[in-house]
Amino acid sequence: MLTELDRADPSDRARIRRVVTTLTEGMEMDLSSFPTGEPGTVTALAGAAELDRYTYLVAGCVGAFWTQTCASHSPALSGWDIDSMSETGTRFGKALQLTNILRDVPADLRNGRCYLPLDRLGELGLAPADLLDPEVSARARPVLTEWMEVALGHYGEAQRYVLEIPGGQRRLRLAALWPVLMGLETLAILARRPRWLAAEGRARVSRTWVYSMMARSVLVCSSDSLIERWMTRLAGRVAAAL
Repeated sequence: MLTELDRADPSDRARIRRVVTTLTEGMEMDLSSFPTGEPGTVTALAGAAELDRYTYLVAGCVGAFWTQTCASHSPALSGWDIDSMSETGTRFGKALQLTNILRDVPADLRNGRCYLPLDRLGELGLAPADLLDPEVSARARPVLTEWMEVALGHYGEAQRYVLEIPGGQRRLRLAALWPVLMGLETLAILARRPRWLAAEGRARVSRTWVYSMMARSVLVCSSDSLIERWMTRLAGRVAAAL
């Protein structure tokens, strides 16, 4: 792996080193924020700023890296404003990571980790360990709703990102479109669950849905209007369920 890194173009090598350094910082933040504690204890991130920073360190930075790397190697993206698209790519990465975090709340709680901010839980009269009880789902619903709304804001930028990829670049467009569609469908499933803190039945899209989505997307991915309508409809389903 290191040999391949040495062979890479200098600009690629610099980007790889930056993104790996940032990802490592995210791992360090994770380890320092959630030290191993006693069984049944749950530690939470302090506030919204910490959660936003975490999503950047472990995923948002990858969106910027992907943007800059693709633009440097694809003439079809030569018209991109790299700074603007890198910011959009960052929010794309945050959308996906925040979806993972919200989907995995029950499993993370049982491992002593609560990524939902401590200060907001306190405003609702809850401690992180209280979320281990699925019956608290309704009381804790506001914090889920708030972060799903944040995720939807990020997905709005992710949709713009997909549409900025020229329709003729089908493989590149599909690589961006698929995670957007799967992420929005996952949020839609989660938003409809009243007992979202229950450990059983993690919100996830079915294989049948994935295969159908992939087949359909291959047919429509070159059409801006069709994929925009598709993404907007899925986002609307999430918003309607909140």
